[in-house]
Amino acid sequence: MEEVSQNNKTETHHRFLDEAGDTTFFGKGKIPIIGIKEGVSLCFILGMVKFKTPLAQLRDSVQLLQQQVQKDSYFKDIHSVQKKIQNGGFYFHASDDIPEIRKIFYEYIKSIDCSFEAVNGRKIPEIYLRKHNNKEAEYYADLLSHLLKNKFKGGEKLILHIAERGNTTKNATLELARQKAMQRFQKNKPRKEITTNIVFDVQNHKTEPLLNIADYLCWAVQRVFEKGEMRYYNFIEEKVSLVVDIYDTANYEGNKHYYTYRNKLTSKNKLSPPLY
Repeated sequence: MEEVSQNNKTETHHRFLDEAGDTTFFGKGKIPIIGIKEGVSLCFILGMVKFKTPLAQLRDSVQLLQQQVQKDSYFKDIHSVQKKIQNGGFYFHASDDIPEIRKIFYEYIKSIDCSFEAVNGRKIPEIYLRKHNNKEAEYYADLLSHLLKNKFKGGEKLILHIAERGNTTKNATLELARQKAMQRFQKNKPRKEITTNIVFDVQNHKTEPLLNIADYLCWAVQRVFEKGEMRYYNFIEEKVSLVVDIYDTANYEGNKHYYTYRNKLTSKNKLSPPLY
């Protein structure tokens, strides 16, 4: 939801970003372990949510749901719930939550006015070594730059509330992502001026409840690429405006690696482990 500064009438827009999957490529001895070691994902998703409802109202409603789960006796013996309560309070996190809790929160997401876009970075060791110099921060920055590259022409202040993620959300990495995004924007639209001021606000799921929503949407998309599992994506597909499978070179022609309302993800988007 946009805000307007009283001083200079500059519009301020907010987006909320989170991720799903991990950024592990290699094990000991620099041996690739993608699709081999349990817990190592085939891809890494970065996603961004735009809300069209007042943010304070949404925060209150998410926090109310969090409190309801925390107080519900049905969940009192669920380890993941109790662990969060002991560490400061329950919050929604799709990979941790049990199916009953996921259903509660996905139904909530379905009821609100929002849109979601994401980039999928399938984990290809050759690209990671050549393009990202074997550095997790550069891989993360490259994905983030694809989310930002079309966000420079609105003339507003754009605040990106981004989920904290160790070294990958340090200032230097976020600035690298912004610079890469600006370069892509200027390459694609050389006659357009950069008029948007992008500001990063690194948060966590306890301090910013709206990141819970970004997490759930990222997870729903990731399940398609990881498992070919459609149930979560299908349930909230009207919220997903764009998914870009950025390293799917086989589908670059005709931009078939762009998935929209008209070209939706299917179980055929399930990834196979890379060949070594």
